[in-house]
Amino acid sequence: MQLERLLQSQGFGSRKTCRALIESGAVSVDGVVCDAPRQEFAPHGLAFAVDGQTWRYREKVYLLLHKPSGYECSASPQHHQSVLALLPAPLVARGVQPAGRLDQDTTGLLLLSDDGPFLHALMSPRRHVPKRYLATTKHPITEAMLAALRDGVLLHDETQPVRAIDAQSKGAHRLWLTIDQGKYHQVKRMVAAVGNRVEQLHREQLGGLALGTLAPGTWRYLEADDLAAIPYPAPQS
Repeated sequence: MQLERLLQSQGFGSRKTCRALIESGAVSVDGVVCDAPRQEFAPHGLAFAVDGQTWRYREKVYLLLHKPSGYECSASPQHHQSVLALLPAPLVARGVQPAGRLDQDTTGLLLLSDDGPFLHALMSPRRHVPKRYLATTKHPITEAMLAALRDGVLLHDETQPVRAIDAQSKGAHRLWLTIDQGKYHQVKRMVAAVGNRVEQLHREQLGGLALGTLAPGTWRYLEADDLAAIPYPAPQS
């Protein structure tokens, strides 16, 4: 692939912009400055740098972000900054989007990608990918509340009870809640249905992929072993 096309595919601007970057000496490949826009490189796994910042060619990008409070999961936010503001400009330029949404006041694990089928697989209501949340509640959590969440609660405007895969106490006012659906404000509504209220909500895990020690507002690439931890069950009829 020509170097100017390679940079364009990675979100560094139009072909004209990428050509100018290369001709200015701002681009190096494997540590060597390259000022020839049409020089050919094998793209797979290629390491290159733009203005001293190192990148690796990726046909598609998969990102894990620790979403802080006060950000909206939208490219066109209404009241707060977009989570995309936390990413480098080239990743935004190549069209990464969140896989689903967390409320602006909800924190934790958020996946983003420019791979459409990947996003669809995670967001489809017919695919039941488990998600674990840590909820801090207004009132103390009782065993009866936990049992009701596991047995199923009827939400407003729903005709069938919604059950948690698991619900476990983590202190007087904190609980782990694992669900495999993505209904609107589902965790908050489920907790409200058992007579309590969510004061803070944090997503810790998606499938077998955990947020780990990633600091709020920071991100990392998902590699093959990370992606293998996210289940892709066949759609259920």
